[in-house]
Amino acid sequence: MHTIFQAEQWLPYPAEMVFAFFANPENLPRLMPAWQDARIEEAHFCPPPEHPGGFRYPAIAAGDGTRLTLSFRPFPGSPVRVSWEAGIAHFVWNEQFCDTQVRGPFHFWHHCHRVSPANGEGGAPGTWLRDEVEFELPLDPLSRLALPLVKRQMAAMFRFRQKRTTELLALITPK
Repeated sequence: MHTIFQAEQWLPYPAEMVFAFFANPENLPRLMPAWQDARIEEAHFCPPPEHPGGFRYPAIAAGDGTRLTLSFRPFPGSPVRVSWEAGIAHFVWNEQFCDTQVRGPFHFWHHCHRVSPANGEGGAPGTWLRDEVEFELPLDPLSRLALPLVKRQMAAMFRFRQKRTTELLALITPK
């Protein structure tokens, strides 16, 4: 049984900046709690399409067909590392990209990151970042018992990620 999880966050930065930050896989470990000791073990990059307007993007961006293998600790103090291989698809500059689990802990995982320019309170310019994750746990139907716990963990993970996103974007924004 597939489950949908959604999260959204308004950020006071241009959509181009927010998209570029998330399209750079080097930022992924920085968006995970330190106790997970997340790291990219392997990466096979496919360049994204040319940036609209001929803009030369100054960092890595994972385009359609990119494959990444990430490893991390599943819980604090774990001596075991979980390996997760993901592929990038549906890359559209300054709009969206999706990652799909190729190999990993879920039976199915499809996560889309979408950005759209939007004014915040008082008309301040910024961006809505929307994440939609469609997933299925392994060992269905037995795993349905664990689904409430997994949903709580995902909510906590995205709250952490949103806080870190705010911190990290503030560090790279010119004053």
